[in-house]
Amino acid sequence: MRRREFIAGLGSAAAWPLAARAQQGERMRRVGVLMAFDENDPGPKRWFSGLTQRLAELGWTDGRNMRMEVRWAAGNVDRMRVFAKELVDLQPDVIVAETTPVTAAVQRETRTIPIVVLEVTDPIGSGFVTSLARPGANITGFSNFEPSQAGKWVELLAEIAPGVKRVAAMFSPDTAPYVERYFLPSFEAAARSFKVTSIVAPVHSEAEIESVITSLGREPGGGLMVVPGAFTFAHRGPIILLAARNKVPAIYVASVWARDGGLLSFGADQADTFRRAAPYVDRILRGGKPAELPVQLPTKFELAVNLKTAKAMGLTIPESFLLRADEVIE
Repeated sequence: MRRREFIAGLGSAAAWPLAARAQQGERMRRVGVLMAFDENDPGPKRWFSGLTQRLAELGWTDGRNMRMEVRWAAGNVDRMRVFAKELVDLQPDVIVAETTPVTAAVQRETRTIPIVVLEVTDPIGSGFVTSLARPGANITGFSNFEPSQAGKWVELLAEIAPGVKRVAAMFSPDTAPYVERYFLPSFEAAARSFKVTSIVAPVHSEAEIESVITSLGREPGGGLMVVPGAFTFAHRGPIILLAARNKVPAIYVASVWARDGGLLSFGADQADTFRRAAPYVDRILRGGKPAELPVQLPTKFELAVNLKTAKAMGLTIPESFLLRADEVIE
């Protein structure tokens, strides 16, 4: 009996080194991630956690079979370019690129390393893919916006603040060069439909942000539409504060704005987009090619309204509007 146990023990001992050698022989994959925003910003931190958690569910754990190299650009285009080169030099198996300017920076550095993009606006017009169904090269991923959304933002703002007579579309040409061709036609058409004056307001600095919002607040009827972009998102604190101080009703593109004190937001659920990106990363790590993975549009949208901000601006939100909202912040 003891002899059989001894032989069985030898078998187990022999099997263990083989399993250990197989595990040790598995190639450690490297994933580069370039986030557009600040690593201390709770919104992007939460979105990024959704990506890593979903990857873990798919069998990829940082430090075990995957090494994740993460860089945070804090809304700065120069840092995006520096970090893009840094990540490409590491020759990762795949790079996750958040936002249009980040994707442009990474694309400038490589046309071969697979890239999964997030929160990209107008991927075809920006030159990242040849079509949504067949991206065609080394880039695929997820676009968060369609051109018609600009019209929806005007519609929602006019509904919640019917006294608005003029609306400024504020954006940074540095981080959102797509705005004029992608969003402005829909914005201007909606403005005409709702009989409000449309104002195009490009900004490059906090001083210019202040100038735009202050001018809107000088007389009644001013409204603000903050167009998506890394610069405006990185400066959302001052934008929200200035809009409140000048009593300018404003609509934003993500619920994090409303949670931070903004009046109203409507846009794709960004946390959901990050989770949906994980299977694309997984497929590429297992041999899939970006050219064969279609670019996807958002499937989940969020409407959020901040009642405290509305009250401070003297706005009464219709009950029907509150019933449609996904999140009412009190």
